[in-house]
Amino acid sequence: MPSSGFRTSYRVVWADTDAAQVVHYANYFRIFERAEEEFYRHLGFSFTEWSSRGLWFPRVEAFCRYKKPAKFNELLQIEVAVRDLKEKSVKLEFRVLSEKSDTVFASGYIIAVAADKKTGKATAIPVEILEKLRPLSE
Repeated sequence: MPSSGFRTSYRVVWADTDAAQVVHYANYFRIFERAEEEFYRHLGFSFTEWSSRGLWFPRVEAFCRYKKPAKFNELLQIEVAVRDLKEKSVKLEFRVLSEKSDTVFASGYIIAVAADKKTGKATAIPVEILEKLRPLSE
């Protein structure tokens, strides 16, 4: 899982938690997605720009391994790393850690495929995106 690359912070809000005040397992995917959005913003891309160009990145696979529960109001660091960059798809790996220690709460990944919004079919990832992702790919 990522040990280098992009990092962003996230504070656990009440809506992320369950009755025990720990992050509900499904919300880790929301945390991954938020970190992904910040990662692409950091690279100078936006989802709205891609959408206006008729491109979207549906997820074809998602995985999360839960290690320890994160709690309400905890400040997290989310690491993002590019793995397995292909012509039409990219695998992003995530690691959710405590801001204060090396405690890992969860790790996982998503695989997204570039797709044409009109046809719904896979298409090549635009060159300008590949050029920024390739140097970050391990």
